[in-house]
Amino acid sequence: MGHDHHGGHSAHRTADLEVALVGSPNAGKTTLFNALTGLRAKTANYPGVTVSRGEGTVTVGSRDVLLIDLPGTYGLSAVSPDEQVVVDALTGHGTRRPDGVVVVVDATALARSLLFVGELLQLGLPTAVALTMVDEVSARGGTVDADRLAAALGVPVVAVVGHRGIGVDEVRDLLADPAVWPTPVLAPPTDAAERAAWVDSVVRSATSAPGPDRRTRHIDAVLLHPVAGVAVFAVVMLAFFQAIFTLAAPLIDRVDQLFAWLGDQVQSVFPGTFGEFLAEGVVGGVGGVLVFLPQIVLLFVILALLEKVGYLARAAFLADRLLGRFGLEGRSVVAMLSSFACAIPGILATRTIPSERRRLATMMAAPLMTCSARLPVYVLLVSAFVSDESVAGPLTWQGLTMAGLYALGAVSGLVYASLLSHTVLSGPTAPFAMELPPYRRPTLRSVLLAAWDGGWSFVKRAGTVILVTSMALWVLLNVPSVSAPDGMTEAQAASYEMEHSLAGQAGTAMEPLFAPLGFQWQTNVALIGSLAAREVFVSTLAITTAAESEDALPERLQEMRDDDGDLVYDSATVAAILVFFVYALQCLSTVAVLRRETNSWRWPAFAFASMFALAYAAALVARTVVLAAS
Repeated sequence: MGHDHHGGHSAHRTADLEVALVGSPNAGKTTLFNALTGLRAKTANYPGVTVSRGEGTVTVGSRDVLLIDLPGTYGLSAVSPDEQVVVDALTGHGTRRPDGVVVVVDATALARSLLFVGELLQLGLPTAVALTMVDEVSARGGTVDADRLAAALGVPVVAVVGHRGIGVDEVRDLLADPAVWPTPVLAPPTDAAERAAWVDSVVRSATSAPGPDRRTRHIDAVLLHPVAGVAVFAVVMLAFFQAIFTLAAPLIDRVDQLFAWLGDQVQSVFPGTFGEFLAEGVVGGVGGVLVFLPQIVLLFVILALLEKVGYLARAAFLADRLLGRFGLEGRSVVAMLSSFACAIPGILATRTIPSERRRLATMMAAPLMTCSARLPVYVLLVSAFVSDESVAGPLTWQGLTMAGLYALGAVSGLVYASLLSHTVLSGPTAPFAMELPPYRRPTLRSVLLAAWDGGWSFVKRAGTVILVTSMALWVLLNVPSVSAPDGMTEAQAASYEMEHSLAGQAGTAMEPLFAPLGFQWQTNVALIGSLAAREVFVSTLAITTAAESEDALPERLQEMRDDDGDLVYDSATVAAILVFFVYALQCLSTVAVLRRETNSWRWPAFAFASMFALAYAAALVARTVVLAAS
């Protein structure tokens, strides 16, 4: 009798039933989801919002059950986009209500979890409890009796250790038919004091309290200490960056070499202009996407390790006091750090920030963090124009300049966020509240899944934009096709052809605008090219300046003179280019992801325009200062 109400939906749904999986962050919900669905899970977006959801089909007997992994939440009073999604899904707002709910309850924080269970039972949906972390309670000398808890709540309760597969089959069997699950005789009270008393009675009837987690307390005494904690945080972050750059660099080189080789193969099969378009525009465009992948996957591996061990919450706690002064909050630290590899994962990482204003401020500031795509531009200009003499010990002028560029971006990002928070994003914000989970040993599977999700979402979100931009820019840089005059070297001919292309004509037309910064058409065309990805600036500049190769580019820039015999790239112009790259939003994929995450063009347009104005003004100041000093 319990199945009639599915009939009306089966025509347009492949699954027979839909069951929602809910629970607080760090309760083990995703581990259970992965154990139940295996590799048949996929990530999709909720209708109308950019928050992603996990969906997986679980086959129980002859039935297919669609299991929906809802974002982590502590209750049904939503304060973030993630939490609003949970409320909408469970109340059927804009979507079909699920046939049942499995709530993941952390046995080490039972009282708090039961407040959430009480709210869920008020909704009247068939509800079951998956009780996780029971092994942790036992290790600390406590007990939780799943049968007694089931009797006290009036709903099914299964003790689960997801990463070891314990209890997973019992949960899978439950999914077959939520309509026959036991339901409470009386719903929990709605009055806050009465509900607290109800929680207390349930806890007393089913548990003996575990002792305090001494290990967590001892580690926190160091990691949350105002001095030692900050020192450890600095060391962890230093190791974080070093690992991302050092470990990813060889892989990035391999990806680069692979796509250069593929490009050559394509040109040998399709000679002529079409082959060049395929090799440089299409294959080069795909390479432009995948070249970031080693860094982004590594970034997500390290972030997943730090989060699952329990350190990321502590880092957010430590960072909150500093970031709060700039209108951000502790959780913004993850987005800011991610943005040093690439602004795209940084922007995606803001979804955990409950306050919409702080989330926007963090997103808008993320592109000012010095991403890895700026590095080739910095390395080219700093190695060519800054002395490598020692300042003190191993510190050189080149090293100090690079550190200064990174610091300038980071400080400017915080000031930019602060300005936004006090002007267009001003208003009341919720106080910072975050649970500090106990320290746990992460499983390899959970870390690899986080890395896969992060890498795939980058390829999906940024990939199409980078590819389309790369193809469009190839056309701008190569059309119309003109023949260089006789007697020119190959490099000079390539420069001549590019000067007369659509991009070259645009670069020449831009000269009056950029003349105060010392930029001539060669630099302007490279700036146009860098909109696909900032590092394209280097390869485009090699062509416009008629350098024999990218390796010969530094020397070419040092000696290149204009028609009047003046150096095209003097120290003042180079300073202006470097500072321009610190601020300008020269990355259309970031613009596209901002558009997706904010659901409007208003914020990405504002970011692009305001950062261009900032870049222009700062570059003008830098050039003026260097000219005055020389």
